[in-house]
Amino acid sequence: HLVPTSIVDAMAKNEILQIVVFSLFVGTAVAALDNKAPAILLLVEQGAQIMLKVTEFVMKLAPLAIFAALASTIATQGMSMLAVYGKFVLGFYATMGLLWLVLFAAAFVVLGKRAVPLFGVIRTPALLAFSTASSEAAYPRILDALPKVGVRRRIVSFVLPLGYSFNLDGSMLYCTFATIFITQAHGVHLTVQQQIFMLLLLMVTSKGIAGVPRASLVVIMATLTYFGLPEAWIALVLGVDHLLDMGRSATNVVGNSVAAAVVAKWEGELDDIEDQDPDLGGEPAKLPA
Repeated sequence: HLVPTSIVDAMAKNEILQIVVFSLFVGTAVAALDNKAPAILLLVEQGAQIMLKVTEFVMKLAPLAIFAALASTIATQGMSMLAVYGKFVLGFYATMGLLWLVLFAAAFVVLGKRAVPLFGVIRTPALLAFSTASSEAAYPRILDALPKVGVRRRIVSFVLPLGYSFNLDGSMLYCTFATIFITQAHGVHLTVQQQIFMLLLLMVTSKGIAGVPRASLVVIMATLTYFGLPEAWIALVLGVDHLLDMGRSATNVVGNSVAAAVVAKWEGELDDIEDQDPDLGGEPAKLPA
């Protein structure tokens, strides 16, 4: 089932995993060509720009769609649905807090006391990502903040772009949470095997979604379709998506910052600096040899 009979058929049926496999083969083939197929690359780039513009148009109408979706849900299921939403949001943020503790513990194991100033300097970028619901908005701030705790710029410049495509802790957490919530709200309970397969599926299909607004919703819809469930069920989470988007964006920032510092430590590219409050300003002082 991984290999599509036809890419057109896979796109028509929204078989997201088959599309990903096809894309990997095509991308590898293009990279192996000497001239890199410039006409094809230009066509794909222009197609991507068109789709992003279409997404922008859709998102401008999103508030009306969210209002209609919430009104329909409350009208059919009653005010008690608001309590369910409250539990969903609280459960997500509690789990995200647990993930932050795990990330801090992992940073402390690898970096030692350096984990404390690391979380100090990424405090502002994480808050910016939380308030704007966009991890992309915090990218320049992280780029400037990490060298202040000794992570060399070349490591930051290499790890962060990769992390924004392949290390989306918050988005992965949200996609799994939202999908399980949607299925259980409609009385569909997935087995443990199905949940594990869903996790593996989302690890593949969620790559690169940080740069596209509300792209998590598209991934969730594709996951529902893969399990034979209606795409329209996505309406259940539209009303609280922005609240959760804020948290997952901040988590992506924290995860990628920790990853950059850990890679710098492993590669011997972590400068010795004196622990200090990053809000004091100035360049950190070098420790004596």
